[in-house]
Amino acid sequence: MAALRPSFRRSSSSSPRRDDAAGGEAPPRRDPHAFLREMLPKQTRSVADHRLDDRRVWLKKAGPRHGPLRYRLLSLIARTLRLDVLTPVPNPGGTAAIAIEAARLRSLAASGLRVPQVLAEQPEGLLISDLAGSGRSAAMLMERLEQAATQGPAVLLAAWAQGLEAIARVHARGQYLSQAFARNMVLCPDGEIGFIDFEDDPGATLPTDQCQARDWLSYLHSTGALILAAGPQAAAAHWQAAMAAAEPGVRERVAEAARRMRWLRHLPQGRRWGRDTQRVRAAAVLLGRWHAA
Repeated sequence: MAALRPSFRRSSSSSPRRDDAAGGEAPPRRDPHAFLREMLPKQTRSVADHRLDDRRVWLKKAGPRHGPLRYRLLSLIARTLRLDVLTPVPNPGGTAAIAIEAARLRSLAASGLRVPQVLAEQPEGLLISDLAGSGRSAAMLMERLEQAATQGPAVLLAAWAQGLEAIARVHARGQYLSQAFARNMVLCPDGEIGFIDFEDDPGATLPTDQCQARDWLSYLHSTGALILAAGPQAAAAHWQAAMAAAEPGVRERVAEAARRMRWLRHLPQGRRWGRDTQRVRAAAVLLGRWHAA
């Protein structure tokens, strides 16, 4: 299911009713549960934004269950590299994914982390808040990193370090993310980073240290190509600081991944080999340099 990317379209089907009477009382606030029941059968997309009174909300609708083929392939890769940390976590799709996301959002919020608030839940759909807040805008961290890359290495590394610090805060609370890619991290108006997209739960099949190691590797996978182009030497200090603060078991998992992935540095370069190939190669190069021992 697609991530909740900020868009500033106005959903006409759910725009708030205006009070035309000058000085009249504001209309009563709508019940989120009733709103979800009303909008769920009308929505055709898996994810869409709406207006609920004076705030922007997102409705996630249960989609088809995901086939097992890609998970078997990923499992084969993990076995080939002998890396448990890369073992895929199946996304069940359908109503199961809705239930998982609602539970994970509540758990992360209870830990004091910045995630969307669950406003209403049904087996077939979930209504959640927008991380930007009413009348404000937010940006995906990946978009910010791409913009920063055009402004020079120092600006890029500062933005990248924000992502590392945000993940470290999650781990300090004994938590973990689902897919810790920069596209699933939101730079909120107050400067804090929030997190979205929790349709799977790695902790259901993996111990916490593996889940947290996956977070670091996922973030590096999604951002490594930018960092490699900007100069990995300057980024090394940020990465090493993050690893120093991590639990010993997490550091060991990441170091093991660096050793096992070393041969992936020799993957072919060039756009014709595809983005995923270049991301894997960049992550392997960086891990090889930062975990040389």
